Amino acid sequence: MELLPLVCLCLLSCSGETSAAGDGVKVVVEEDSDAVLPCSLSNKEDMTGKLFDWKKDGQKEVFMYDSGIHYNNGRPGQDEQFKGRVSHFQDQLKNGNASIKIHNTKMADSGTYSCDFPRLQPRQTFNIELVVDQVLRDRTGEKPGAAPKPNIDILADTKHWRLLQCEARGDPLPTVEWKDSAGYVLRAEKPHISERGGHSYITVKTTVTKTDTYSCVATQKEFSHQIATVTYVHLAGAASEPSVTTLDQTKDWSLLQCVVRGASPKPKVEWRDSSGNILPVKDLKVTARGDSYDIVLQTTVTKTDRYRCVVTQEEINHQIYAVTYVHISGAATQPGSSAGLVTLWFLVLLLLF
Repeated sequence: MELLPLVCLCLLSCSGETSAAGDGVKVVVEEDSDAVLPCSLSNKEDMTGKLFDWKKDGQKEVFMYDSGIHYNNGRPGQDEQFKGRVSHFQDQLKNGNASIKIHNTKMADSGTYSCDFPRLQPRQTFNIELVVDQVLRDRTGEKPGAAPKPNIDILADTKHWRLLQCEARGDPLPTVEWKDSAGYVLRAEKPHISERGGHSYITVKTTVTKTDTYSCVATQKEFSHQIATVTYVHLAGAASEPSVTTLDQTKDWSLLQCVVRGASPKPKVEWRDSSGNILPVKDLKVTARGDSYDIVLQTTVTKTDRYRCVVTQEEINHQIYAVTYVHISGAATQPGSSAGLVTLWFLVLLLLF
């Protein structure tokens, strides 16, 4: 009779949780500049056919997206304060990125914004605070010492990677970070400080290996000033995030498929569980198109867990993956096995006697 608490404990420990990059973040921008409010699901679930809703202070409708329909292409209901001033990152929806950009910010835009996913199970809501800073300006229209928009240069470029450089100035000298479209800070070389024309400059370089939108962000905490320049990078060779789907599923097993397209050099593709164990291959198809490769990899899983399709190109030091959550409601058995039925009857007998 001590079996019931053990079963309940297992159910609790197997439940999945979702978090979002951006939750609890405070974004400070200068009035009349643009503000990016970050919100990205940690499991990178494709949001293209899903619903997310942004509100200000729990009431005003800022931006709603529902399977391709939103306030900028005919959907009604947006608050007058935000009409024509809010956009999203369409090309990043497939990566779970529900971030928005508010253009030409005003003092009235300051407040708490919620990024809500009402159809997720369980429902998820994340909060971001926006502070629009009204600053004193000199006669040239610039805030004394404020960092202007940083400059971005491409120092080297191949189909596998790109070396980006960001240069910023200001008094005091700002801190500079490179970020991807989800708001994550990238690894970068040690900042270089130089003097030129009576100004101090800070230069930061980073190497990127995937197609994405990247931001160079300059921050002066002394007077709550932050400004950024954005660039889009398209890389033909490095593998982009793979596409993962569930082809078939019963209460006892799930057939997963991972698709990688147009990768060069030829990548290694693996399915792994949450512990990092490599899963057995059910079916593998490799198609060469010139010097690029399309790869389709299938595996069958029999337990509730988070699974990753990991794509590795060691020659260019590039690795990328996609995550999917699988819930198996029955016994953990391979398709066609009777072991799950035997185990179920054994548990029933224990509970009865």
